[in-house]
Amino acid sequence: MSSPAVPGRSGRFAGVPGRAPTLLAALAAVLLPAVFVVPHMLAADGSEDGFADQRNLIDTVGEEFVRYWNSGDRMFSPGMERVVDYWFRFHMVKAVIAAALLIVLVALGVLLRKSFPRGGGAGPARRAAVTTGGVVVTTLALFSSVIVVVNIQGAVAPFTSLMSMLPVGTRHGRLADTLDQVRQRLADSLTTGASPPPALDAMISDNSRYHVALAVAAAIVAVALVALSGVLWRRFLRTGPSGEHSRRALGACGVLTVALSLVVAIVAVANLSTASDSAQGLSVFFNGG
Repeated sequence: MSSPAVPGRSGRFAGVPGRAPTLLAALAAVLLPAVFVVPHMLAADGSEDGFADQRNLIDTVGEEFVRYWNSGDRMFSPGMERVVDYWFRFHMVKAVIAAALLIVLVALGVLLRKSFPRGGGAGPARRAAVTTGGVVVTTLALFSSVIVVVNIQGAVAPFTSLMSMLPVGTRHGRLADTLDQVRQRLADSLTTGASPPPALDAMISDNSRYHVALAVAAAIVAVALVALSGVLWRRFLRTGPSGEHSRRALGACGVLTVALSLVVAIVAVANLSTASDSAQGLSVFFNGG
């Protein structure tokens, strides 16, 4: 007469290494707040500590934008270059941490998938716990994916990313005068075909690169989601009536991935359109759009 099998330490995660889920969950719990706290710390080289304060960063961007425009040069002024370099490092660090978090969450999701109760042997409490864990992990993974994509975009074109902080609604002072000049030169370029000044030409080029970066990243994500959807639907079709709970989960995930792939594809197309007419996109931005 055989004795019943003794569950291992990972009774909640049958068929997976005992400590792996706990270690991955702990690592995710560390990386998640690190995404928001660490980038400013690592991006600073000792002279940009004040940039961790967003108000100070916004003020600095406005001041350096005025100096850059008045320099009449395509190359960044020293102050603007310092801020742009800082912002590049910030985005790179944030993208790396978010990518590490995404990898951890994907690994944790795979373990949760393997531990999903099959058949009718498991109680509803365990099914609910694993399902809830899967939903949380999936949501955080999607969130991390967005952070990775957005920060890759920011690292590719940090100047345009910084420009998004400009208070374009300013009505008084040197910044307001500079913004009026930018709007006028953009309008001249769009209506008469006049050559933009060097600084504006650099803005137009960088803005195009900014949107191309997001379009490419979004296209890659859309293809990955379509491929994932195909895998999920194949598993859905192969799952028999005995695996009703798995079948429901696969169907729900399949619908979600299809919907997300369509949304991401729209984002890619929209950004390609903006990149192809970068001057018009900048005009919309500087006019408060």
